[in-house]
Amino acid sequence: MTFTTASHAADLVAALLFILSLAGLSQHRTSRAGVAYGIAGMALALVATIVVAAQGISVGAVALTVLAMALGAMIGLWRARQVEMTQMPELIAVLHSFVGLAAVLVGWNSYLEVESHGEAQDRLGAGLLAIHHAEVFIGIFIGAVTFTGSIVAYLKLSARIKSRPLTLPGKNALNLGALGAFVALTVWFTIRPNLPLMIAVTVLALALGWHLVASIGGGDMPVVVSMLNSYSGWAAAAAGFLLDNDLLIVTGALVGSSGAYLSYIMCKAMNRSFVSVIAGGFGIEAPVGRDDEQGEHREVRAAEAADMLAQARSVIITPGYGMAVAQAQHPVAELTRQLRERGVEVRFGVHPVAGRLPGHMNVLLAEANVPYDIVLEMDEINDDFADTSVVLVIGANDTVNPAATDDPSSPIAGMPVLRVWEAEHVIVFKRSMASGYAGVQNPLFFRENSGMLFGDAKQSVEAILHALSTDGRRETAPAARQVTAAG
Repeated sequence: MTFTTASHAADLVAALLFILSLAGLSQHRTSRAGVAYGIAGMALALVATIVVAAQGISVGAVALTVLAMALGAMIGLWRARQVEMTQMPELIAVLHSFVGLAAVLVGWNSYLEVESHGEAQDRLGAGLLAIHHAEVFIGIFIGAVTFTGSIVAYLKLSARIKSRPLTLPGKNALNLGALGAFVALTVWFTIRPNLPLMIAVTVLALALGWHLVASIGGGDMPVVVSMLNSYSGWAAAAAGFLLDNDLLIVTGALVGSSGAYLSYIMCKAMNRSFVSVIAGGFGIEAPVGRDDEQGEHREVRAAEAADMLAQARSVIITPGYGMAVAQAQHPVAELTRQLRERGVEVRFGVHPVAGRLPGHMNVLLAEANVPYDIVLEMDEINDDFADTSVVLVIGANDTVNPAATDDPSSPIAGMPVLRVWEAEHVIVFKRSMASGYAGVQNPLFFRENSGMLFGDAKQSVEAILHALSTDGRRETAPAARQVTAAG
């Protein structure tokens, strides 16, 4: 068996492992196996690539390649150990930017390599050479859009720039003009390739990527992260065509298609247009909502919240990004356990875009060993709020905002939300009365059946647990005295 045949066989096995990885990650019970399949597939792909590459390059080049991989692995392991769950969205955005930058560099290198070798042009022929030039141009465009778009997403998610959408005059015209210019430049470059056109498309794509994501508000950033994931996949696939790497093409297509489908599902959950997500800046034509207070709020203490929970028949907990920031998932899991031991029905209602990353809340709850069968999606639990005694809103804001259904002028108007206000009592865990990540005030805070429990979410839940345990000791104390007297 030749090295080339062995490489193709390894690519095929690695591609199958990646497909099995996606299948495993689609279910909670098989997620660990899915991660293992992905690791095995990537390890096999790397080994096969190095072995084949070693046949045509010098020993020094192989050593540099191995050194670069080792350095990257060390940085990756260090970052994985250091990163908090709350920082995962911005970390993923940064990783997407690396994929986009790699695609740009591969495109430039592929163009310069072919142009500098006349024999390569003769070998390809006029027809294949034109196709190669089109691949280069498209790959650079997708990669550059992904690169700057991911950087802007990172800056917004990490609060280094404001999350409010950028509203330049003629926003849609600018985007359409950039796409039209890209098509025209691609045709021109295919007919007559030259370096100035390469520079022009790179600058154009970098500017478009920046504008697309900058035009999207903070409340929609989970969809943006998913869409950038799709872009990075297509950028990788484009690089695969340029490098004649079948595995990179397959992997990029898997990432691109799965990311696009996830974005589509999330758009349906948010009542958004999938096409407008790709275009950038969806939902910003609506008037800016009010950020001032809309009445007087009622404050509750941990002891009062504990009494309400102890007397409740059913409780629904709706987590959000604030729970992740406070790392309150473990006390919340303990609260769930104690309430269920008291005979209270406890369930979780998770919005599709709770947090700043798809599946963020599910991962946190699974980490705290919350039973997966009581963690329900929005569509499964929304009709049950009206028959619920107490709802605990822990760090959520935009996903429980009634303005989405009641106020047509709100920037989040039409977005499906968890109808927590229909419950008998609502307790909102927040640090302050500040608006959420989307910058929209929440009328829920001022409703008669809502109470605000201010402070760190983890400390607040621990205070409720303490109050519940104290209440339990008071209940059992008289019975103990009666037994002693009878003795």
